[in-house]
This record gives sequence, C-alpha cells and structure tokens, in this order.
Amino acid sequence: MQQNITFTKTSLMSAQSSLELAQKGFELLDKKRNVLIMTMMGFIDRAEEIQKKVAVVFQDAYEALRTANITMGISNVEQIAQSIPIASGVEVVTKSIMGVEIPEIKYQEEQLSHYYSFFNTNTAMDVALQKFLEVKKLLYELSEVEDSVYKLAMEVKRTQKRANALQNIQIPKYKEIVRAISEVLEEKEREDFFRLKVVKKKGERRAAEA
Repeated sequence: MQQNITFTKTSLMSAQSSLELAQKGFELLDKKRNVLIMTMMGFIDRAEEIQKKVAVVFQDAYEALRTANITMGISNVEQIAQSIPIASGVEVVTKSIMGVEIPEIKYQEEQLSHYYSFFNTNTAMDVALQKFLEVKKLLYELSEVEDSVYKLAMEVKRTQKRANALQNIQIPKYKEIVRAISEVLEEKEREDFFRLKVVKKKGERRAAEA
C-alpha cells in the first residue's frame, strides 16, 4: 500500500472510483480474451481441415505427376512446367477482429489453362496441373488462416497479461487502499461520536447543577 495516502472522504471516493474502473477494465479484457480465444479456435479447426485437404490433393498431384513423368518423360514435363507463368494478381488486405488486424488474401481464381499442346501429352499431365492449381488455392487459404491464428494468439497473450495485472495487482491494491481509508474514517467517526457524547453529558450535568 502506498505511504502517501490521505485518509479523507475525497481520497476514499477516488480510490473507490479507481477500484470500480479497474474491475470494469478486467471484465472487458476477460470478455475480449474469451472472444479472441473462441475466434482463434475456429481458425485452428479450419486450418486443420485445410491441412488435411492439402495432404490429399498433394498426394493426388504427385501421383499424377509421377505418371506423367513415366509416360511422357521427365524432360518433356520439365519443359511444360517452365512454360507455366508465375502466379500473379495476389493481394493481401487486412480486416479487424476485436482490434486485431488479420490478413485476407484476395486472388483471382485460375481456370485450368493448357500451356502446352496436346501432342505428346496425356491426361496425367492435365490431372497434375489441375491438382497443383487446387494445392495453390489451398495454400493461399492456409497461409491466411495460420497467420490469423498467430496474430490472434499474440493478442490473447497481451490481453491475458493486462487482465492479470488488473486482477492480481491493481484491483487488490485499490481494495487495500479502500479498506485502509475506510477503517481510519470509521475510527475517526467513532472518536467524534464518543467526544460528542461526553460533551453532551457534561452539558446535561451543568444544566442540572444550575
């Protein structure tokens, strides 16, 4: 407890106001933390679903690519791969959730385009291309979700730290100040009441003697 406390009604009201503010602040932070955790858990569930899809599509893509390498020749597949343009048109914007800026990846969904002639190619090449396009789309979504989870987790940590400071330091401190001032003021009131009672008895005794 601070040593420079003034034991007055004004100080008591100020301490009570600070205590009420700290308690409301803790309640708001606690609610924010719960919302953040629920939101984060939703993203985690979504990330797990996407990871499972990525694993399945990757397996299909590599199986198709392996078949294409066997049936068309690795050099031919490499030449076709080099003709595919680098991904473009991807934009990362942000949106706010409880004050946390999380990413949102905007991109133009690609349709299957053949960057090669049908001569000396087969359906395995088409399947591989389609599957890798699906993988790319899923990886966009996964990176968006995983970054959101990270940023939400960091905000949960910060919010928890602030809530703990209020719950374990500020609120107990102001409760102790309120208790100490209240006890001193109550003691003063008892002393004043006792003095008034003594003065009253003396006044009554003098009146009786007159």
